[in-house]
Amino acid sequence: MTRGMVIIGAGECGGRAALALRELGYDGPVTLVGDEPHLPYERPPLSKDAMTSDAPEIKAIASDAMLAEKSIRHIHSVQAVTIDRAAHAVWLSDGSVLPYGKLLLATGSTPRRLPMPGLGSRCVYLRTFADALAIRSHLTPANRIAIIGGGFIGLELAAAARKLGAAVTVIEAQPRILMRGVPAEIAEIVHQEHEAEGVKILTGQGIISIADDGTEVCIALADGQEIVADLAVIGIGAVPVTGLAVEAGLTIDNGIAVDATLRTGDPDIFAAGDCCSFPLAVYAGRRVRLEAWRNAQEQGALAARNMLGAGEAHAAVPWFWSDQYGLSLQIAGLSDEGKSTVRRDLSDGAFILFHLAEDGRLMAASGIGPGNAVARDIRLAEMLIAKRAKPAPEALGSQDVKLKSLLAA
Repeated sequence: MTRGMVIIGAGECGGRAALALRELGYDGPVTLVGDEPHLPYERPPLSKDAMTSDAPEIKAIASDAMLAEKSIRHIHSVQAVTIDRAAHAVWLSDGSVLPYGKLLLATGSTPRRLPMPGLGSRCVYLRTFADALAIRSHLTPANRIAIIGGGFIGLELAAAARKLGAAVTVIEAQPRILMRGVPAEIAEIVHQEHEAEGVKILTGQGIISIADDGTEVCIALADGQEIVADLAVIGIGAVPVTGLAVEAGLTIDNGIAVDATLRTGDPDIFAAGDCCSFPLAVYAGRRVRLEAWRNAQEQGALAARNMLGAGEAHAAVPWFWSDQYGLSLQIAGLSDEGKSTVRRDLSDGAFILFHLAEDGRLMAASGIGPGNAVARDIRLAEMLIAKRAKPAPEALGSQDVKLKSLLAA
């Protein structure tokens, strides 16, 4: 049997990798293994469109017909349980064995569990389309929704729940929402927008206990408040799925550790997407793990090229986005790399914060505004970051100076 390309994880990253292998001209066997019953699909709509649509649908990356046309074998509803590195084979939960020449682990991440007793059927997490459908059924004007965690997922769900008329309370243990990677100035605008839409946001709140009796959830807070809800959605981050890699003896460092080419310590095993940590050249080799839609796409394609021997280093600048109530928040780069900030005001109340290193180098840009108000300038900022540019702060802050001219300089 020909040892082809095996991809474990049929999400955004794995699906893009399988398609890229064919686009690059690889004509050997390509097998995509996923534990869900669905075709590979995009996850960002799960906390947005899937929540507010009357008939939520999966946004598939490829159809059955496309996979068949490209001779990509998609094995669904099974799990990979063991990697035999010496034999170059993967054992699946249905007892079958897949030999591989090169193996890609695109196992993604899973919601971080809340380590408390008292959680029952009305305390849920969002990761899969099935999760989204279950949550969607509770988003009605008659229901009270408690969201534990004020990050992107929790806030997008809060916006969707309010749009459908549910009463929403967000509980965040940190001093403010969006503590991870979003500047306080932008987080405050998002906070105000949610409150204007009727969301109750409680920050700096520890949870003492949770009681879920199957009918409603009672959440006791450290300050003595009690929040009663018909459903509690827990969104306190995600952890990389690394069990298969651990069992195979691969190095783990905040995810499956890979080099700049996404290769693990085993020359025939790669990892990409949410499950892996990698050195980021634009930040002097800082090891990061990114849970982001575009990163999954980019790394899926990069892994495919490198499985075929390209030896290409990851060079993309991180990019994140979130849409809530018509506001779009976009961040290019890692804002915590900046030591000083310059603000640039745009039209319609939109603005961008440029985060500069001590030597003046642009490290990140964070923007917020209605619709696509910040999209073009964030894209230009991303290119400046990749170029390791040191634009003059007064030029960054002036609406009269076009960012494109700074890029040309």
